[in-house]
Amino acid sequence: MIAPYRSTAVFDETTLPRALRREHRTKAGVWGVIRVLEGQLKLELVDSGESTILTPGRRGLVLPEQAHRVEPEGRMRMQVDFYDREPPVG
Repeated sequence: MIAPYRSTAVFDETTLPRALRREHRTKAGVWGVIRVLEGQLKLELVDSGESTILTPGRRGLVLPEQAHRVEPEGRMRMQVDFYDREPPVG
């Protein structure tokens, strides 16, 4: 099993940093897995315009250097795990 090398703090709808709400990217060679612990979070992939609603049962995968942004859908709690190789998401 692949383990993350780092995880963010747990954020809620009031503590989610503005930088994550704006377009940003992971670094080269870094995959991000967005885990919603409670509620819902909208993940937008900037280049494709694709939007997905993430929930505790549906994680979001961000590829290396993929432009994206997130926005809370009401009350929520979330965390991001970072990996140095493609993680299993499911």
